[in-house]
Amino acid sequence: MSTRIGDLVSHPEGGQAARGIDRVRTVARPLTRAILVLGFALLTWAGARVSVPLPFTPVPGTLQTLAVLLAGALLGARAGAASQVSYLLLGLAGLPVFALPGAGPAYLLGPTGGYLVGFVIAAWTTGWLVRRLRGLGTWGTIAAFLAGSVAVHACGLAWLSVILGGPAAAWRAGSMPFLLFDLAKVMVATGIHAGFLRWKVSSRH
Repeated sequence: MSTRIGDLVSHPEGGQAARGIDRVRTVARPLTRAILVLGFALLTWAGARVSVPLPFTPVPGTLQTLAVLLAGALLGARAGAASQVSYLLLGLAGLPVFALPGAGPAYLLGPTGGYLVGFVIAAWTTGWLVRRLRGLGTWGTIAAFLAGSVAVHACGLAWLSVILGGPAAAWRAGSMPFLLFDLAKVMVATGIHAGFLRWKVSSRH
């Protein structure tokens, strides 16, 4: 029987050792993903702590969207969305993870409820597009982040227009004041994502 390069031949139990390593990796992979999902849920929570209230709108400016976009880009569509579902579940369970005071299911009926639901859709959209626009390089990443940001605003405005009595009022209060801020978050997310990709490539060598 011939032996190829890379076979475990250092001792008779080499094959068993290899199978043991494979079993450890099989267990570690979903565990690592679960930790990352929870980590991005907590990062979204941290983004909510950076909250800037504005006198002319019930919607505060936060860094949450940055965490949402990165969750989708770095974890992928499903895991990124799962991180935001986890974040929402923390708040619905009563933990003070949201930007405005309050928690529990009734919080989603407030002015930011639509944006919170949009976090889940935005993370999935960003992760899905980042993968499919990979061939476009940085421009593809920017397009994915912009689409994710638009998803947040679309969901937020849909509910805010119900609260404020129409889409025009919702646009003035819930989107227009934050356009430049959210564009800046897209640029920051693009830079972080590019740095992560460079680190990922260099770590393989």
